Amino acid sequence: MNKRNLYIPILLFATLALGVLLGGILNFPIDRPTSINNSHKNKLNRLLEFINSEYVDQIDTDSIVDLTVTNILAQLDPHSVYVPPSEQADLAESMRGSFVGVGINFFMYNDTISVINPIENGPSERAGIQSGDRILFIDKLKMFGKKLPFYKLFPKFKGEEGSQVELTVFRKKENKTFKVKITREVILLHSIDVSVMLNSNTGYIKINRFSETTYKEFDNDLKKLKQSGAKSIIIDVRENGGGYMDTASKIADEFLKDNELIVFTKNKKGEVEKTFATKNGQFETGKVAVLIDENSASASEILAGAIQDNDRGIIVGRRSFGKGLVQREMNFEDGSAVRLTVARYYTPSGRSIQKHYIKGNEIAYQNDFNTRFLNGELYEKDSIKIADTLKFKSSKGNILYGGGGIVPDIFVPLEGNRGEESIVYIVEQTEIIDHFVFEQLDKSFKDFKNVTYKMFLAKMENTEQYFNAFQKYIEKEGVQLNLSKNKLLVKRYITAEFAKQLYGKQKYYEIILKEDSMVLAVLNQNNN
Repeated sequence: MNKRNLYIPILLFATLALGVLLGGILNFPIDRPTSINNSHKNKLNRLLEFINSEYVDQIDTDSIVDLTVTNILAQLDPHSVYVPPSEQADLAESMRGSFVGVGINFFMYNDTISVINPIENGPSERAGIQSGDRILFIDKLKMFGKKLPFYKLFPKFKGEEGSQVELTVFRKKENKTFKVKITREVILLHSIDVSVMLNSNTGYIKINRFSETTYKEFDNDLKKLKQSGAKSIIIDVRENGGGYMDTASKIADEFLKDNELIVFTKNKKGEVEKTFATKNGQFETGKVAVLIDENSASASEILAGAIQDNDRGIIVGRRSFGKGLVQREMNFEDGSAVRLTVARYYTPSGRSIQKHYIKGNEIAYQNDFNTRFLNGELYEKDSIKIADTLKFKSSKGNILYGGGGIVPDIFVPLEGNRGEESIVYIVEQTEIIDHFVFEQLDKSFKDFKNVTYKMFLAKMENTEQYFNAFQKYIEKEGVQLNLSKNKLLVKRYITAEFAKQLYGKQKYYEIILKEDSMVLAVLNQNNN
């Protein structure tokens, strides 16, 4: 596989993953679609009746209806979407911030469910499940020797709160098989990946989505950082595809003064709804920076826009995705839903940051990343295409531009050698390193037994063993790329992933953030 061929599927993977969240900003009550009795509706119903009763072959009309709804919505805008029942339940859980299950992170290794790690303080960890364990049976259901689709595995571990499930487990490092009963309970899906002090006065918070629980998590973490001496806060919303507008507004309120405008929406009737900050913000003084990239969308852009337009802090990174449309979720009886665009949102200065789209051409819309890469925007700020005619002013009179995302105050290019752009996406956007590290630990867990974190860092610093092994690993997977030009970047992510699987997620971020170019840009700015 050549580099160009690799680049396309990796971007497609990133785009599809992002698209799950780009359904977007849900800030309106959930309504049932009103019944419309007209000839067009009757025509569709009659057609389905004809197919059911007269068509020569047996046809699943439900699938036809789903396809029809999807095609109709595709003619509206890229964010008005139909969500089938199989996806809607998972999306609802993600945005609710919890589900009922056993609490393990896993993947299919060859043909067996393999535990990456049990969720900290969850039922599986308390029952003794460890990293590297194989799940052979769930109750009496055989789970090995067949490659089950990943989406079919999750429901096997879920159930009613308080219900029990019996797992048959093989522990390779002890060469033993045993059974364990686990009681299902509510598992929290944290939307804050990490909050940590970067130095004596700078706190860092990484938000992966804006769910129902995000504000509570953020509020608690911000208090802890203040108590630890934080006078400056970095909010990281890179790769954050959005979520609830209300959640983003509450977080912005923590940094803005009373009655400062956060965001406003306008529907097709011209009705405007404004959201203002209150006097309850706990960080209304002190430095603030928001990190964004090309996959920061919707609610992430609301937060960044509120900070930028009110001159409250600096925006660092690369131009954001550009999603300024607001969706209302409407549920159907079969568990499916429609997310219909019902308004546009605007930043406090009046900017619409929705990028251009052609109705019915969603592929071109999603492939905007390719355009940005090819025109050099991810590497040079001067290559960012802005609409000079759409000029706005911040509260202090700084010029801002609308139409196509939030342009950062401080531009930071994509990491890695420009001629080896695919490497960045291998190490940052896919799970290939996760799986590589799992295999390495699975084969040689004794090499890390009783190794302290300090010893681990020294070991990884002074060896090329895992870098060389990873080069061979990706070649075996069909990826023909020479990693040597980006050795330091690749080694950093390999080391961080080893640290996460051995010592926890906090250690992963300690390693990554130490050399993160956007974080370093903020720290340098604060020191000037």
